[in-house]
Order: sequence, then structure tokens, then C-alpha cells
Amino acid sequence: MPENSIVLNSNKPERVQILGYPIDRVTIDQTKQIFLDYLKEPFTKVNLVLTADSNAFVSAETDPDYQRLFAEATLITPDSAGPVWALERIGKAVEGRVSGVDLLEVLCGISEDTGSSIFFLGSAPGIALAAVDNLKLKHPKMVVAGVRDGFFKQSADEEIATQIAETKPDILVVAMGMPRQELFILESASTICAKIGIGVGGSLDVHSGTVKRAPKLIQKIRMEWLWRFILNPRKIAKVKNLPIFYWKVRRIKPQ
Repeated sequence: MPENSIVLNSNKPERVQILGYPIDRVTIDQTKQIFLDYLKEPFTKVNLVLTADSNAFVSAETDPDYQRLFAEATLITPDSAGPVWALERIGKAVEGRVSGVDLLEVLCGISEDTGSSIFFLGSAPGIALAAVDNLKLKHPKMVVAGVRDGFFKQSADEEIATQIAETKPDILVVAMGMPRQELFILESASTICAKIGIGVGGSLDVHSGTVKRAPKLIQKIRMEWLWRFILNPRKIAKVKNLPIFYWKVRRIKPQ
């Protein structure tokens, strides 16, 4: 079988490098099985799931916080079209994106099937609640440990973590933007003791209905980043890193 085959059967994905930082060659189905494996294990440390986009790889070159995320994440998925394209270019193609929006649905299905509980943290007041209400329409038996918005100062992190710990969640979903959300997961891990921690960015906004996801055609042609920028021009900092990522990856000799 060719080295760049997309068929990935092992539950332990192949970890490769893009611009000097790691990423895992995973599919949605494979990631679901990995989550189930995490939940079967006794808690020793949080399994941080990093959904890495192009901006993360560029930011990691100068930002120690992003470097820490790549170093400590248990699973790193290709969240956007950029990493998917980069993996193709280096001869390590994957089936497609494994994004926070989609993984949130996967986790809700797992909760419904296994009884594992999820705590939802982040977004503006009311957004997380609305997202959970919509998700429960699809997964009525999922177990919600708790819901809280992300509008609090970083100085209150320890207090919030203690409150979340009282609900004893198996899974912690945080929507406060990268790298803030992942750093909260790592710093609060020994307090909350969730087996899975995942930052999902604007996924709660999408599932709440506040933000409309790009049409399937836009996703298929890998232009969802432009759709998001049009809806939210404040994402300009991330968008400015896209050509930098493209230029740097283009310098890599194709395999």
C-alpha cells in the first residue's frame, strides 16, 4: 500500500510534522474510537484534544502558549483546510477535516451511548445553553454535567475550575478561543479531572444557531475560512496568517 494512503485502521494514529509541529492523521470515525478508549481509562491526566488550524502552526513559531499546546496535546486533529492541504503536500493525505464543530457532535453521541457526562464552558451568556438545547434535540439521552458562559476574568479560573469539578464531568468542552481554552483545560486538569478536554472555539455559536456554518459547497472547496471571515471580520488576525502558512508549506518539497 502506498505511504500516502488515506486508509487508517489503527486506533493509534500516525503522528507527523507540519512546519516542525505535530499533527495526527485521523478520521472522524477513528477519533470517535480514540475518545471511547480515553473514557475507558482511569483518570491520570486530561487527554487534551487540539483541533489545529493554519493559524495555530504559524502562531506556534513565536508564541510559547501555542508551543505548549502542541507539546502537551494527546491528540491533534486537522481542523481546517490548511492542514489538510499541507498533509496532502507532504504525502500524508487524510480524508478531510476533523473539526471542533464535528467533534462536538461526536462527543454528544458518545455521551448518549455511554452515559459519560459533558460540561460545556464558554461563549457569551446564553449561547452555551442554546447550543446544549439544540444538541439535546439530536442526542436526547446525552448527559450534561453543567453549562457556563466564558465571560469571566482569567484571575477567576481557579474558582471556576473548582465549581466545574463539583459536577464530576468525564468530558470538558471549552469555547473561549485558542489558546485560552486549551490553557484553561491544562491548568485546571488536576482540579476538574475530566478524561477528555477539548477546545471548540466558535462551535457553540454554530450549534446555538447564532452563527451559520458555511454551506456544504463552500466547505467542499475549502473556503470555509472566507465564509467565517465575512461573518466575523474580527478574525482578521487569523486570516492574515493564512498566506504565511501557505507560503511556508509551499517551500516544503512535495512527496
